[in-house]
Amino acid sequence: MVERDGVAGVTHRAVAKEAGVPASSATYYFATLDDLLVAALTAAADAYTRQLRRIVEGGTEDIDGMTELIAEVGETGRRRVLAEYELTLLAVRRPALRPIARRWMEMVADMARRHTDDPVAVRATVAAADGLCLQALLEEQAVTASDVRAVLRHVLRLD
Repeated sequence: MVERDGVAGVTHRAVAKEAGVPASSATYYFATLDDLLVAALTAAADAYTRQLRRIVEGGTEDIDGMTELIAEVGETGRRRVLAEYELTLLAVRRPALRPIARRWMEMVADMARRHTDDPVAVRATVAAADGLCLQALLEEQAVTASDVRAVLRHVLRLD
């Protein structure tokens, strides 16, 4: 629903209708709207974690795995990532969402720490990853995998 209607379109009643269940079911499982949004953002964060883990466990270098995730934003994952950014920005006003919203940044930082112990380079890598995702969303076109890889390798000083 967040992908299609944005956060503003998420209500208990709308979620219940989408799920084909009585309206009371949504409030039974998610007492507040924040609970519902936390569940949505958690599902997205968990999906990214699983996806990156599969990529890395499949033998792909972690930078290449992160490159795949970021490059996907402008290709097949645009609507999903747009919804996740909307939820992440909502976390600024809703503290219950903040720990989940930070998971993407922590995942990128963990990857960066495998290549450097420089805290500035780690922070720059997180900023670059987010910046590339936003660039892909704003320009409505793919950021190429080679561009993503070049930026990540540059900020980590791997060139």
